[in-house]
Amino acid sequence: MEKRAKSAGKAKSTAKTKSAAKPKNEMTLERFEQACDRVSEVTQETKLVYSDYFSAMTKGKVWLKPENMQRTGAYKVRGAYYKISTMSEEERKRGLITASAGNHAQGVAYAAKAYKVPATIVMPTTTPLIKVNRTKALGAKVILKGDVYDEACAYALELAEEKGLTFVHPFDDLTVATGQGTIAMEIIKELPTVDMILVPIGGGGLACGVSTLAKLLNPKIRVIGVEPEGAACMQASVKRGHVVTLPSVSTIADGTAVKTPGEKIFPYVKANIDQFVSVPDEDLVVTFLDMVENHKMVVENSGLLSVAALKQVDCARKKVVCILSGGNMDVITMSSVVQQGLIRRDRIFTVSVLLPDRPGELQHVAEIIAKERGNVIKLEHNQFVSINRNAAVELRITLEAFGTDHKDQILAALESKGYLPKIVRTII
Repeated sequence: MEKRAKSAGKAKSTAKTKSAAKPKNEMTLERFEQACDRVSEVTQETKLVYSDYFSAMTKGKVWLKPENMQRTGAYKVRGAYYKISTMSEEERKRGLITASAGNHAQGVAYAAKAYKVPATIVMPTTTPLIKVNRTKALGAKVILKGDVYDEACAYALELAEEKGLTFVHPFDDLTVATGQGTIAMEIIKELPTVDMILVPIGGGGLACGVSTLAKLLNPKIRVIGVEPEGAACMQASVKRGHVVTLPSVSTIADGTAVKTPGEKIFPYVKANIDQFVSVPDEDLVVTFLDMVENHKMVVENSGLLSVAALKQVDCARKKVVCILSGGNMDVITMSSVVQQGLIRRDRIFTVSVLLPDRPGELQHVAEIIAKERGNVIKLEHNQFVSINRNAAVELRITLEAFGTDHKDQILAALESKGYLPKIVRTII
């Protein structure tokens, strides 16, 4: 394919080691092209979506690659289907097994169903219910084991050995990674002048495939790998120069909660990722809100890593694509994330004021808030905050506001009328 993309500038890499050894040439352009043809049998077209909101925020041009709209709700069907398509008939007939936090599980289950072969999926006990149920709905047998992916994977490998099943690794497999890399082919075909691609990293399969193919097609494209702060196993490994295992992981991005990145894909990631970024959970929370409000899209926390990283990357005057890797999120988690996002954006807050315990005081406070166009969600009236009730009772008010400026306006109005508002922890 013709190399048509523009230079991405000279932004400095934060983690890549210049002396990184080049991996063996096992992921060739020919194999990527074969994978593109193969996965097109089962994938949906996920055209780039231009984002006015994130473009204005970054002073660049930002597009979203909505793999959350893919079959099974995530990009994982690409690698799973391509891998299974390359297996021998005997390997498939033995039955398939894998471990997954959810999205690869559905990819394998979907591909197994297409090839009419049985599949067993081992998932962590913390996997969102929606991912478990959808995997079962595709005909796979689901076993819940372990608190994180690594523990589920260890058990799946034991079962594969014990029962002679064919194991399909979710990320540490070059064939699987080649299937995931087909995303880069689609991005560059649609936007030949792309300067930068941001890609989420869990175990590293997606980052391996996307970065390797992007560099094959145009070495000037910068590829940024994004991990959750609480599970940055790839960055830890790159800094050490070899794969390391984190002692623990803690992140709301369950799809990327991986302790150990892949050994086989590691050399490719190390050679082809230009920069690594870590995203704290609180940034994922507000990014979820931004995505819902501005693009009307539900994207799971792991899928939002690339977008949440935008504020840490120099995107000015560049053409940037953020890969939204998945959208499988249960409604309970969704509700919690929305609420926390509103709180962090000062759209919901709780204020405590002390007032004399006499008729009319509550009405007076309510009138001040109403005049400033605040919307009361909840009131708590505590008469026992002081021994002298005539001196003071506590009123806790949970409010809706338009944002930080509006919140400050309401607080100033209360203070100007003799009340001394104090912000307290908001619990809805």
